[in-house]
Amino acid sequence: MYEIFEQLLSSFNISAYKFCKDTGVSQSTISTWKRKKNLINGDTAKVIAAYFNVSLEYLMTGKEKEGGETYYINEETREIAQDIFENKDLRMLFDVAKDSTPERLKAYYNMIRELERQEKGED
Repeated sequence: MYEIFEQLLSSFNISAYKFCKDTGVSQSTISTWKRKKNLINGDTAKVIAAYFNVSLEYLMTGKEKEGGETYYINEETREIAQDIFENKDLRMLFDVAKDSTPERLKAYYNMIRELERQEKGED
């Protein structure tokens, strides 16, 4: 399984350090996994699969199940998740929004729309 993780790092041109920094998985977890060649816990496996947009099946075997099972429901969801993951400002907005009440979320939405109108000179 660690070999598949290494292949994913290589194919995405990402270092283990960057992966750890991006996901919060500790470097010691990765180092121990590499050294002992044992399985990792399910939560870490899910983080890895989500990060690389592969299934847990692929992470464990290097092959996808028939039917092309992927982590995301559809391509649009995958793209949105990747955009949020890569852009710290979007991630911050998402973090604020996901814990907000519906009323507060609507207020944030209206504020952003108003700022957009002002930028376009649509006052």
